[in-house]
Amino acid sequence: MTQELKEVEKQIKKTHKFAFTPKYNTKFNTHLSEKAFFAITSQTFEKLDWDIIYVDKHSIEAKRKSKSLGMSQYTESIIVSYQYGNVAVKSESLGDEFWDNGRNSKRVHLFIHVFQDIEKKYNREELRALEKEQESKENWDDYQIPTELPKPNLIHKSNIVFPIVLAIISAIILALLIAKLSLTGKYIIFLFEFLVGLALAYLLKIGIKLGNFTDFNKLRNILIAAIFIVFVGNQVFQYHIILTENNFERIGFFEFLKLRLQQGLTLKSLNLGTIGLIISWILQLGLTFVFGYLNLNRFLISYVVKRIPTEVIDFAFYHFVKGKDESQVRAELSSLGWTSEINQNEVFEAIDGIQGNNEMNRAI
Repeated sequence: MTQELKEVEKQIKKTHKFAFTPKYNTKFNTHLSEKAFFAITSQTFEKLDWDIIYVDKHSIEAKRKSKSLGMSQYTESIIVSYQYGNVAVKSESLGDEFWDNGRNSKRVHLFIHVFQDIEKKYNREELRALEKEQESKENWDDYQIPTELPKPNLIHKSNIVFPIVLAIISAIILALLIAKLSLTGKYIIFLFEFLVGLALAYLLKIGIKLGNFTDFNKLRNILIAAIFIVFVGNQVFQYHIILTENNFERIGFFEFLKLRLQQGLTLKSLNLGTIGLIISWILQLGLTFVFGYLNLNRFLISYVVKRIPTEVIDFAFYHFVKGKDESQVRAELSSLGWTSEINQNEVFEAIDGIQGNNEMNRAI
C-alpha cells in the first residue's frame, strides 16, 4: 500500500466494536454492472495489497496481512458483495480479540475510498471494454487449447495398508515419548497436542504417497484411531515406567487408572480433582484431532493437486467452465492421451482439491 493511502487511512474515523468476532459493515450504491464491479474490486484489493482468496457469482473476499515480530499473519477478512447496484462491504477480525479498536471500520471505508477513486477514472467506453475483459477472463476465452498434454503417470493402485501401518507405528512411538515427558513434568498443553497432531498428519502424508491412497473419510478415521492409540498408549507406558522405575508392588492397569483418577490433576499447588483430569484428557484428544485434521486436510490437498500436471488441470477445468459435463470432459481428456479412468479421476480430485483449498483459506 502506498504512503498516500496510508495517510488516507489515518484520517478515517474509527468505530470501536466489542464482540466475540468483531466486525463492521456498511453499504453504498454504484451504477456499475456486475462485470465492471468485479473487475474494479479486484483492482482495489490489488492496490491495497490485500490477498484475494475467494470469488463467487455475487461476492469477492480478501484478507489483509500484517507483520508482527517478523511474522506475517492475516488480521482481517474483507467481503464485498454486489446485488443490483447495491454493494455491501464487511470487515471481520480474524484474531481472538474481543475489542476491535477501529481497524475494521478503517478497512471498510478505505476500500470504499479506493474503489470509488478507481471507478471515477473510467468513462463509459472504457467501462464497456472492462466488462468485456472481465467476461473474457471469467469464461477463459483467452485460453489456448493445447494439441497435446503431458503423459499421465503410471497407474498406481491405491493401498490403505501404508497409511495404517505408519499411523500405528508413529502412534506407539509418540505415546512412549509423551509418557516420558509427562512423568518428568515437562508436558506443555497445546504445544504437545499441536506437535502430535502434526506428526500423525505428516506420517499419514507419507502413507498417502506410498499407497497413493486419497480417501479422506478413511484417512480421517485412521487419524482418529491413531490419536486414541497415542492416548491409551501414553497411559500404558506411564503405568509400566512408574512400576518399573519405582519398584512398586505390581497392580493391574485398570487399578492404576483408578488411582490416577482418585489423585486427580494437580497444577502447581492447585488440585483440580478427578473432573479436572478428565477435562484435561478430553482437551488433549480434541486439540490433537483438530490440529491433526487441519494438517491432514492440507497435506492431502497438496498431494492430489501436485500429482497432476498444471496443464492437465487447466485443460479439464476449461471444459467444465464451458459447460461440459463429466462424461464430456472425460472424452476430451481421452482424446489427448488420458484414457485411463483412474488417471481421469485423479484429475477431478485435483480440481476438487483446489476448490477445497480455497474453502480452507476462507476458514483459517
